[in-house]
Amino acid sequence: MSTYLDLNKELTPEQVSLKEETHRFAEEVLRPASIELDRMADPADVIKKDSVLWDVFRKAYELGHHIRGFPEELGGAGLSPIESHIVGEEMGWGSAGFSIGLGVAAFPFAMTATFAGLTGNQELMKELVLPYVQDKEAKYVGCWAITEPQRGSDAVFIGTEQGQQMGLSYDLTAKRDGDSWVINGQKSAWVSDGTIATHALVFLAVESPDGTRGTGVCVVPMDLPGVSKGPPLDKLGQRDLNQGEIFFDDVRIPKDYMLIEPEAYPMIGEAVISGANAGMSTTFTGVARAAFEEALNYCKERVQGGKPICEHQAVQLKLFDMFTKVEAARALSRAASIYNSTTIPPAAHYSIAAKVFCTNAAFSIANDAMQLFGGYGLCKDMLVEKLFRDARASMIEDGCNTVLSLAGAHRLIQAY
Repeated sequence: MSTYLDLNKELTPEQVSLKEETHRFAEEVLRPASIELDRMADPADVIKKDSVLWDVFRKAYELGHHIRGFPEELGGAGLSPIESHIVGEEMGWGSAGFSIGLGVAAFPFAMTATFAGLTGNQELMKELVLPYVQDKEAKYVGCWAITEPQRGSDAVFIGTEQGQQMGLSYDLTAKRDGDSWVINGQKSAWVSDGTIATHALVFLAVESPDGTRGTGVCVVPMDLPGVSKGPPLDKLGQRDLNQGEIFFDDVRIPKDYMLIEPEAYPMIGEAVISGANAGMSTTFTGVARAAFEEALNYCKERVQGGKPICEHQAVQLKLFDMFTKVEAARALSRAASIYNSTTIPPAAHYSIAAKVFCTNAAFSIANDAMQLFGGYGLCKDMLVEKLFRDARASMIEDGCNTVLSLAGAHRLIQAY
């Protein structure tokens, strides 16, 4: 557990207890499993039925992590914004991949619960939401199907005025046919939880009878005819986060499974971007802290020139710079997360700024940590080497940081 000062003096004893409890779960369950999965040569082995991946998911579901953000009447934990951040940071400290994967697992069901609550559609609650809420064995896992082979980070512009000017639209399309929607197209290999999901929250183009296209969001059970999955992605980092392609060939869903139609998409799109980017900033604040702590502990133990290397001034300057970045990341991430969790509509540019800053900080800190380890930092059995790879992936996922910065700039110009 981190022993250095947490500047948030207002933390209550209950919040400190929450932090310690989540840290134990991260330290005893998430991190060891994450390391074990990272060392598997074949990503297909990661998702096998006997994989430790499923032990982690089952334990997380048993503890209620899959519904911690749900309303209390549905079993949610009733966490305040700062408490949600505390949990997210500790989860990221333990494993970026598991932190993201367990968060994404809730997406289709949480969106459906919101839609059903607004419309009073109790059938959707019974069919989709309650089985997930009551699940203690990880039988139901969601994914967020947004990126496409021809639509990556630029998806952040879809549904906005800038996106319309650029002519951006999803290639995956839904057309109405009686009481059903028929879906055709593909999502890319970067769909988080795509290889293990039972349900997908799908962002797609909605084509009206007159041929005009808008943007919508639907939920798709992955066992429907016409749905197929590609192989697990073999990737550099976050190998415990399972990603893969999804194909839709004349997939029919009931009309009520189209949760968001074009007229409502701009508002929902901003909320999703704000929430997802805030979540990424929280997770990678935890990764940044993990890398800093690994470096600090090593520098206290490693003797060179007759004394621990933490006594060398050049090392001290590096450690203090890393510490400063961790604290700055936490401060911005918490501020953006708290503000946007209580503001309607959310200010997406704050969440984007937090995501970009915190992921850049995590990579910078992990890079410096590896340098302080020297040759040992390159060894596969060193945690810092894994943290470096995990952090590098974060600068691309959920929108690459350069494109996100452009999207944030557009919103910033409009907001002021």
